[in-house]
Amino acid sequence: MRIALVQPKLKIGDVDYNFKIIENYITKIKSSGADTIVLPEMWNTSFFPNNVYELADNMGERTVNFLSDLASSSHINIIGGSVAIKEGDKLLNRSYIFGRDGKLLSKYDKVHLFSPSEEDKIFSRGDKLSTFEIDGIKCGICICYDLRFSEWIRMNVLTGIDILFLPAAWPDKRINHWEILNRARAIENQIFVVSTNSVGETSSMKFGGHSMIVDPWGEYIINAKCEVGVFIGEIKLDIIKEIRESINVFKDRREDIYKL
Repeated sequence: MRIALVQPKLKIGDVDYNFKIIENYITKIKSSGADTIVLPEMWNTSFFPNNVYELADNMGERTVNFLSDLASSSHINIIGGSVAIKEGDKLLNRSYIFGRDGKLLSKYDKVHLFSPSEEDKIFSRGDKLSTFEIDGIKCGICICYDLRFSEWIRMNVLTGIDILFLPAAWPDKRINHWEILNRARAIENQIFVVSTNSVGETSSMKFGGHSMIVDPWGEYIINAKCEVGVFIGEIKLDIIKEIRESINVFKDRREDIYKL
């Protein structure tokens, strides 16, 4: 599978501009031979303006129509990063996933909200896993801060996923945590971890970039550093079988004693 990571420089609060640059990136990727496109977290508003509720996509309608049309016209799977959406009085950080035919495969609301930035006071928490198949491959998705919660990632993996997608708006000042945690989650779960981040800055933070694809050995297939653009890498799922035959951590787990 050839995967295209989109690492943009967004404008905080400028929804129309952000939709346009995402459309431009996806249009350029059409001829690249990519099978799947992955967008970053909160790409419609960036993370996150004071008036995020007013700017949020009502019921996700604009985002769903936009990504569905682009997926079907390009015949490429789209992991839709995440966007701010509102459902009544609720504000959600939501990801939408589309197949090559433009059909919605799954959606996921961010479960762990970043309390240091008061995301938890503004957004509502999700409470469900999201797994789905693209091109016959079982995948899962988490968002940004979810990466720090190994229990949640392991719950995804225990459903049988081979790829975890992780869109983020991760700050530059903690980019060492980003790199270590992405590699750790890939190694301990023996899966591919595909993570996207933004670059650029707002008045309150600087985004760290370093979108990446990490294989189950913890090796980088892509590490985009801090450059703006599209980065394409190929994953070969045979490596999962290889590593689980040599170091089968799932066979050796002790579920009989994993109780508090």
